[in-house]
Amino acid sequence: MNASVFSIRPIAADDDEAVAAIIRTVMTEFGADGPGFAIHDPEVAHMSRAYDRPGAAYFVVEKDGAVMGGGGVAPLDGGPGDVCELRKMYFLPALRGLGAGAATMSRCLAAARALGYRRCYLETLRGMDAAQKLYERTGFRRLDAPMGRTGHFGCNRFYLLDL
Repeated sequence: MNASVFSIRPIAADDDEAVAAIIRTVMTEFGADGPGFAIHDPEVAHMSRAYDRPGAAYFVVEKDGAVMGGGGVAPLDGGPGDVCELRKMYFLPALRGLGAGAATMSRCLAAARALGYRRCYLETLRGMDAAQKLYERTGFRRLDAPMGRTGHFGCNRFYLLDL
């Protein structure tokens, strides 16, 4: 990881437009723009407000003075109270391969532990191979079925990590 190339910080309201554009760009890149994907979640347009609540945290990754990625945790909708969901973790191509994914994941999991969660769940899809390798390296294990009620029926890969 070369953290001197990028920095990670909590999201601010001024970041909302950039984060929404990143989410929409990356999800479209991976074919995750149809029904049942997070690209359609109302929170995408105002991520700073959506994560400004108890039990939630969202971080942005800056490189060369521009927001180029982010990720966060929040309570798993319809899930047990001790489970959070790793949510909306996406990076533009210029940020990939620099260790930003691992660093953001580490920051999110540290926040999840500090918020009192005992497990972290995530959903993804076939084709996001680099992301799945990161999840597995971090200790996430594959589940056979989704947890909670995220509404993301387009996802077909599910993971859980004991914190």
